[in-house]
Amino acid sequence: MARLRLGEILIKQGLITEAQLQEAIEAQKVEKLHIGEILVNRQMIKEDDLASALGTQLLIPYASRASGLLSPQQEQGLDKLVPFDFAKTNFILPLNRTINSLTCAIFNPFDLMMIDNLKKLTGCEINFVIATRTDIMKGIDEFYGGNTVDGKGGALWGDALEISKSSLSETIKIDDGYDSDLSLDRVIARAEEAPVIKLVDLIIRQAIDERASDIHIEPFKDKLEVRYRIDGELYQIPPPAKHLHLPIVSRVKILAKLDIAERRLPQDGRISATLEERTVELRISTLPTVWGEKVVMRILDKDAVKLDLGVLGFDAKQLDLIRKALKTPYGLFFVTGPTGSGKSTTLYSCLRHVQDPSLNIMSAEDPVEFRIDGINQVQIRPDIGFTFAEALRSFLRQDPDVIMVGEVRDLETAQICVRSALTGHFVLSTLHTNDAPSAIQRLLDIGVPSYLLTPSLTMIVAQRLARKLCLDCKEPYEPKEEELGDLKLSTDLIYRAKGCDKCSHTGYRGRLVIAEIIEVDDEIRNIVSKNGTYTELRDAARKNGMVTLFESGIKKVEEGATSLEEVLGVTLG
Repeated sequence: MARLRLGEILIKQGLITEAQLQEAIEAQKVEKLHIGEILVNRQMIKEDDLASALGTQLLIPYASRASGLLSPQQEQGLDKLVPFDFAKTNFILPLNRTINSLTCAIFNPFDLMMIDNLKKLTGCEINFVIATRTDIMKGIDEFYGGNTVDGKGGALWGDALEISKSSLSETIKIDDGYDSDLSLDRVIARAEEAPVIKLVDLIIRQAIDERASDIHIEPFKDKLEVRYRIDGELYQIPPPAKHLHLPIVSRVKILAKLDIAERRLPQDGRISATLEERTVELRISTLPTVWGEKVVMRILDKDAVKLDLGVLGFDAKQLDLIRKALKTPYGLFFVTGPTGSGKSTTLYSCLRHVQDPSLNIMSAEDPVEFRIDGINQVQIRPDIGFTFAEALRSFLRQDPDVIMVGEVRDLETAQICVRSALTGHFVLSTLHTNDAPSAIQRLLDIGVPSYLLTPSLTMIVAQRLARKLCLDCKEPYEPKEEELGDLKLSTDLIYRAKGCDKCSHTGYRGRLVIAEIIEVDDEIRNIVSKNGTYTELRDAARKNGMVTLFESGIKKVEEGATSLEEVLGVTLG
């Protein structure tokens, strides 16, 4: 049975209402705190209500000073086993020790790094009870006595979630500055400590579980940030302590086989991770910033991405046009759009559609994102002179039927693509333009002769990705006139995002394609041959039945697949 969330427990106990929970969830998007902390800060619940509910959620006993259960056993050396510095920084109160088992009162049961450090520090298996921060603070004051004096008779309290830098005798003191002179041996040793290994594994596993496409680890002056990109949007997660930045980056570099000693130049690498009997590829990029190295991990989970044209979001008419174009024995097929618009996924899905043992399919990519059996995939290496153009010239000596080029970036690559299409090959590639007619203009502008482009061009697909409304919580509503403006919908009721546990209270889950397609006919070819303008190309495509990106998006809104706000953002924003 699935474990109840904290908010559900508090509602069930009658401590908050559904409206108060939704208010806290909205506040969480701005304040970046745990739900429980927000509810306490806004005086919707008391500290002991939160601690008790956490205990219920995690099946950990709740203890209070009033119950007498927060009194440490004397003469067990608990103050030596758990030093004051560690206790006060992490809100830990040792209560009792039995052989190699230690019972402690804890305020934040989600701080896995602190728990690992406590195990390492004490050499004990740890049992916990949950208590309020106030009760633990008072308990530490009383138990450690004179150690807590700060000149005012009170306790010195650090960040509740930060791991003590001085409590472990073997902990390395790290200079958080960019020009740290920490020795390489000590960096490697710290990166291979069990807590750091577990933390990096946890960051990656959680990202995969949350369906994230990217992990951002970003150092700043006084903090470290970790963000996940989910369905195209970046979301912050509770970060580790700032002083763990260097060990985390070093651990990632070790896994990606990068140069740990080089922190002045960007580096790129790959990690192959096994998760529940499936392999997930991570593409690693490091970048030196003024506060240290930023790391971005692109998650390439082939099992999570369905490389099937039928499930990407194209409507029935668009699918028919694409499948018809893919049946032609030769020609040039372009997918265009900005970075992150799903072009590569569409190309891979096209390759899967045409894949057949009777065809020799070759691809030149930078980088190879998904490895597909039966397709000859080649990694471009510009640093050694192996460019897209060079790869294409080699392909033509390999008896290809279908060629996929990751991106057309220059005239030389474009000309080879066009000539390959004219000599009996089917060529697929991508461009970075805003819409379909602009792709034709771009090819002409970089110098492709119109007399070569006219007979070779088959189809252009321009696309964006829009977030899909969560099926479990989307709600119908009637949009107001000021919201619609001049827009006319075919239905009075459309859907908008609400938010629930299934979608992590974002209101969206997954993404779909919004597309406009130019099927190149004789009229389009005639305009291209005359070096026609963008407006002429667009008007001819519209006359031929092209549905614009905006119109395609509005159709998805009318079908209840996405929201009006989302479509306006991705097509007009």
